[in-house]
Amino acid sequence: MKFLLHAFGLASVASAHTLFTTLFINGENQGDGTCVRQPREGETATAPINPITGNEMACGHDGNEPVPFICPASSGAQLTFEFREWPALQNPGSIDPGHLGPCAVYLKKVDDMFSDSAAGRGWFKIWEDGYDADSGRWCVDTLVENNGLLSVNLPTGLPAGYYLARPEVIALHAAYRGEPQFYTNCAQIYVRGGPSGSLEIPGEYEVSIPGYVSEDTPGVTYNIYDRPLPPYPIVGPDVFRPRGGGDMDSSGEQTDGVIPPDCLLKNANWCSEPIAEYSGQGGCWDAVDGCYEQSQGCWDSAPPSGSANCYTWSGYCRRLNEACESGDYEGPPEFEGQEIFASSPDVPAPWGRTRRGRSLARTRTMLRAVAA
Repeated sequence: MKFLLHAFGLASVASAHTLFTTLFINGENQGDGTCVRQPREGETATAPINPITGNEMACGHDGNEPVPFICPASSGAQLTFEFREWPALQNPGSIDPGHLGPCAVYLKKVDDMFSDSAAGRGWFKIWEDGYDADSGRWCVDTLVENNGLLSVNLPTGLPAGYYLARPEVIALHAAYRGEPQFYTNCAQIYVRGGPSGSLEIPGEYEVSIPGYVSEDTPGVTYNIYDRPLPPYPIVGPDVFRPRGGGDMDSSGEQTDGVIPPDCLLKNANWCSEPIAEYSGQGGCWDAVDGCYEQSQGCWDSAPPSGSANCYTWSGYCRRLNEACESGDYEGPPEFEGQEIFASSPDVPAPWGRTRRGRSLARTRTMLRAVAA
């Protein structure tokens, strides 16, 4: 019954919105939900953030709650964020093509991933893409074309340490009536191999989230149906890509959020532990109980992005149970399951604008020219 209820809850996620579900690092799928903070409630997981001045703007619904795992990424690595209309891929789609608008990626360095607040100061933007007047395309057009995959390169000047990575999509189809839609949540990463020293963010590039946008910010009151379209003022600060300096820091090691080396099977941020060897009837049934206890933990922790690997582990528990029922009390049997990865299209290269301060400064110049 637990399994059926969970599946029903996932199936009822509202369509026509979107959620960042899956992180890729240098093209490698980390697993659906792994290292990603997602909402607890499947039915509202793909809903936009409301209000845009609240703490959920930092890392989304329930985004101030950390997940157990932190994914390592080398300095300069390519991060790819997958957005889905249906988090567990019950149906295809990334976001409604009519939800036109810009995208951005922010980072925040934290000392303690499990206690530091996502909300507040310390955020800076490393990438953005808005509206290209020459092609008539918004960032969302490219996102849909790339099947919901958005790629950026980490700045090589990031000092080693723990970071929240926050992709943001803003749908402007209803902004003309005061209803911009923000879609965002966060990945937990550890950057290794960056330059030594601390992260220094010039004041004009650092923002507080919430606080970097309000209901009257030009980028969220923009009418995408105006003709001709004026230059679009992208929300937030200019892009900042730390350049760093000095020697590369090879001494720092990730100590928190490491996926256990003896993890037999992973589902999002849950890992199964090996079943201890046993001999005799009592040990066999104790192993069955322990296996199903782990299985329950998988189902209870499964985020909106799915529980495919919980089914795999439950199947292993049934094998244990059948062995005990047949009188085979020596074990455990070898675990032969493998982590299931959702089929994803080819990971795209980064697009858009990444140069420090380039795009928004240029837009402001264009706006001044239009006003003159």
